[in-house]
Amino acid sequence: MATKQTAKKQVAVNDIGSAEDFLAAVEATLKFFNDGDLISGTIVKIDRDEVLVDVGYKTEGVIPIRELSIRQDADPNDIVKVGDAIEALVLQKEDKEGRLILSKKRAQYERAWGDIEKVKEVDGMVEGLVIEVVKGGLIVDIGLRGFLPASLVELRRVRDLQPYMGKVLQAKIIELDRNRNNVVLSRRGFLEETQKEQRDDFLVHLKPGEIRTGIVSSVVAFGAFVDLGGMDGLIHVSELSWKHVDHPGSVVAIGDEVTVQVLDVDMSRERISLSLKATQQDPWQEFASSHEVGQLVYGRVTKLVPFGGFVQVGDGIEGLVHISEMSAHHVDSPEQVVTPGEELWVKIIDLDLARRRISISIKQAAEGGELAEEYRSHFEVDEQGNWVGGDDAEREAAWADYYKEYGEGEAPPAAEGAEAVAEVAAVVEETPAAPAE
Repeated sequence: MATKQTAKKQVAVNDIGSAEDFLAAVEATLKFFNDGDLISGTIVKIDRDEVLVDVGYKTEGVIPIRELSIRQDADPNDIVKVGDAIEALVLQKEDKEGRLILSKKRAQYERAWGDIEKVKEVDGMVEGLVIEVVKGGLIVDIGLRGFLPASLVELRRVRDLQPYMGKVLQAKIIELDRNRNNVVLSRRGFLEETQKEQRDDFLVHLKPGEIRTGIVSSVVAFGAFVDLGGMDGLIHVSELSWKHVDHPGSVVAIGDEVTVQVLDVDMSRERISLSLKATQQDPWQEFASSHEVGQLVYGRVTKLVPFGGFVQVGDGIEGLVHISEMSAHHVDSPEQVVTPGEELWVKIIDLDLARRRISISIKQAAEGGELAEEYRSHFEVDEQGNWVGGDDAEREAAWADYYKEYGEGEAPPAAEGAEAVAEVAAVVEETPAAPAE
């Protein structure tokens, strides 16, 4: 019996040794850390508020949720999985509960700074996931929070940044300040480099005179930019319309599909000049092809000047009545004969398409003449040779409306009456033109 007990004790001593030896053996298997150390470990458990990591220490390391990722309000299960090998930074060797407090995001931050500094030195690219849309741009996870301004997301400014959320983007580093924890990125810089070859090819094959279809991408005070499917071209405000344009927004809007003519391609500056009006009918050409000197046209006085007045005789077409052509009598100032807004007949006395000028006469219109084609179906010549507008039915309808409002034999109120009579007269009276030749 004693022999058996002695044998058992002999085995225990040989296998384990003394208590001091046992503690030393256990301690040799443990790792010891200091605050600020970067260590490696394995995820063993994920809770709502923290993640446990096996780092070979006497207790498991703890990563609080706020120290797990640079992404705000992220689900820990989206960041790590049980069994993942990770790198962490020691924040506190022992908290009041004796736990080892770690930070994955700070380890990632330290590692990332070293990496992006090397990338910046060689003018390289970084890649990261868009994790936030903030005022003025995007936050990109490149191991730390990189800011990508809205003006540098694409080749042109993007108004709606929400579609970029969750996308992986490549960008260049344009500003790096570790002391201020500031990293500014530019995807436009990346696109400019990667698309330069495509742009050069696009410009080489784009020739002046070509007709292209594009989408209006931007409207500015001096014109509009059009996406031609590879590059933007500019329609200067002077090339938007044959008419005078106060602001480009009155002619086109963002998103409009337009047909334009290529005016110029500047390879060195990578600029394309376009024209919208070149693809439209020139109103001067149209007017000149359908009118002749000697014809009567109807117009509206738009402006008076010391030497005469301008009369609009077509869409975007104005002719000049020189003061000497306003009346058969001597005229000291145009205001003695006409007022702005007044409508009247004038005769074309000169038509200069090359200089885009029309000279017209009120005086000669009073002497009669042939109506321009567009008026002939609306006017007739009466027994005395005068041009008259409308038919008898139209006249009767006008008078019927007049009497319906005021009653037959009654005079309308002074102010309204003058206006009503003027309106009726415009319909039923003869035109200002004298008897036709």
